[in-house]
Amino acid sequence: MPGVDLVNNRLELRDHLAAAMREAGALALQTFRAELRSWTKGASSPVSEADLAVDALLRERLLTIRPAGWLSEETEDDPARLACAEVWVVDPIDGTRAYLAGRPEWTVSAALVSGGRPVVAALYAPALGGMFLAIAGSGATLNGMPIRASAGDALAGARFSGAKRRLERLAAIEPTIQMMPLTPSLALRIARVATGAFDGAFAGPNSHDWDLAAADLLVHEAGGIITTLTGRSLIYNQPDPVHDALLAAGRARHAALLGLIRDRIAEFA
Repeated sequence: MPGVDLVNNRLELRDHLAAAMREAGALALQTFRAELRSWTKGASSPVSEADLAVDALLRERLLTIRPAGWLSEETEDDPARLACAEVWVVDPIDGTRAYLAGRPEWTVSAALVSGGRPVVAALYAPALGGMFLAIAGSGATLNGMPIRASAGDALAGARFSGAKRRLERLAAIEPTIQMMPLTPSLALRIARVATGAFDGAFAGPNSHDWDLAAADLLVHEAGGIITTLTGRSLIYNQPDPVHDALLAAGRARHAALLGLIRDRIAEFA
């Protein structure tokens, strides 16, 4: 368990982080459902002027709150982060497609990573009015109230979110699962496992640190877990910040699922 001084330090850091996230969310809301410039980067990833504006605001605020390395979806990667003891991992708008389409299920995501793992995290869904916060070893909250992943290992009737193909594979094994709509923000999809709204969630391969770090801490502090399909924990701030296919669930259900798909990993990857 972290010491008292460390906990107090992280509590103060969490509160400053929450304030910065509310400011970033308010900025994003100014252009939500309004006309704004957007374009495509890489093969098919959308980005808008709102992503860049929120990124710039958070970089200024967070590096003032806590000088550290920086890794963000909308900032050119600086390899110097690899030598930093702590790194801010940020997605200014996770779920940009939903944001541009006027759908509310997008988030602002930020986590401070130390030793390869998130230690303080915030996930803010401004259009839904949800602020998720977590500190390593101190639990997770939604709008100030503690959250918990669903307990038990039963799959019958359990609610899962993810790509349709993966849910259909799971339904072929357990036909009574409930296939929930795909949450466009991956971070929010995992956070809904942390609240118990979903009993489990899948993520396809090629998600990045910024998609996952804040939500990872949330689900762990809520009594759940997110790993690769082989059960490997996620390590952040690596040279290539990309991850394999993932599964998030409460710990007992997660263990049951890994056992169930052990010989079918290729079907879920």
